[in-house]
Amino acid sequence: MTASKPFAGADTEIVLGVSGGIAAYKACELLRQFTESGANVTVAPTDSALKFVGEATWSALSGRQVASGVFESVHEVPHVRLGRAADLVVVAPATADLMARAAQGRADDLLTATLLTARCPVLFVPAMHTEMWEHPATRDNVATLRRHGATVMEPDTGRLTGVDTGKGRLPEPSAIFAFATGMLSGPKQHADLVGKRVLVSAGGTREPIDPVRFIGNRSSGKQGYALARAAAARGAQVRVVAANVTLPEPVGAEVTHVETTAELRDAMVSRADDSDVIVMAAAPSDFTAATFHETKIKKQDGAAPFTLELAQTPDIAAELGQRKRKGQYLVTFAAETNDGEANARRKLERKNADLMVLNDVSHGRVFGADDNAVVLLRPATEAVRVDSASKDVIADRIWDACLELSGPGDSSRS
Repeated sequence: MTASKPFAGADTEIVLGVSGGIAAYKACELLRQFTESGANVTVAPTDSALKFVGEATWSALSGRQVASGVFESVHEVPHVRLGRAADLVVVAPATADLMARAAQGRADDLLTATLLTARCPVLFVPAMHTEMWEHPATRDNVATLRRHGATVMEPDTGRLTGVDTGKGRLPEPSAIFAFATGMLSGPKQHADLVGKRVLVSAGGTREPIDPVRFIGNRSSGKQGYALARAAAARGAQVRVVAANVTLPEPVGAEVTHVETTAELRDAMVSRADDSDVIVMAAAPSDFTAATFHETKIKKQDGAAPFTLELAQTPDIAAELGQRKRKGQYLVTFAAETNDGEANARRKLERKNADLMVLNDVSHGRVFGADDNAVVLLRPATEAVRVDSASKDVIADRIWDACLELSGPGDSSRS
């Protein structure tokens, strides 16, 4: 897949494919956002899509003639011209039928023919009922599209057609727009994580003391979610295990929510074996209450101190490092307040990691902030310092560092 132009101005060509689902009406808002950002957009609806939204609407919103048939303007060979000229192809909504035909390489209408000729980033945004999304045939087709280099977003969970609710809802147009434009800016345009299965943990765990109190930390999950967004935009299949994160879920990722360190450990270990890259960005609590009080602990009369006995929690990153198979790559984080690099180096070796991301969290820095500054450490190499930048920029720098390795998990310790 060739690198594409940055998303800026009237020289950016986008093909918006629309397949025949009720969510086609949402593509009108997505089209508006594309055109208002300065892009040139050609809409390529399927015949079924035109039963939901007519050509007049698409033409009015795009300012261009709709591309709907291979026998229109035949002298221009539209199925070849559209694919060759595009900087980005977005199919939203992408129905189960459309993805099945695309995965098979069929060219039985203008949209599927355009997908075969496109040499730019291609984004499918699925929308269908939960049963259709979860069917093995659909999952196989999604895997095939990703293997061929396309990016397939994870659908949202929510209200579907009629009274049904579940996974399969088209993400909001603003989320699709942000994801799509991210594919056309910076290093993400290279789709250099296509075919990789990425597992990211995010947030901070909570260890209950009694029904209302817990031991926790200040981790917000912002850096972990930024890593997930960046990986998805670069073409990876992304799963996230989120510990007590209240942020909007990262577009393009499948998210599982947990609370405690034990739950985080179980979720990460159960998903680790079939992951190519594991990123332990979460901040698991180092300690848990040795005894859980079934009822709320009451204040005692007088000033007598209250003693809470703590037990250490499992070291999830170290366990993942020991379980690491050949061809697998482990990224871990170290939050330090003093002697940061020395401590992080020791953790890098002890956890059998391939890359350690060091955060200086002294004086209230990093946790909950939108910006970050990190030091990247690898075995037997000099540290690389990344100056303060947004956590999205830091995420891309971390993925760049991953890709500088000769291969996932390719270390003498694996």
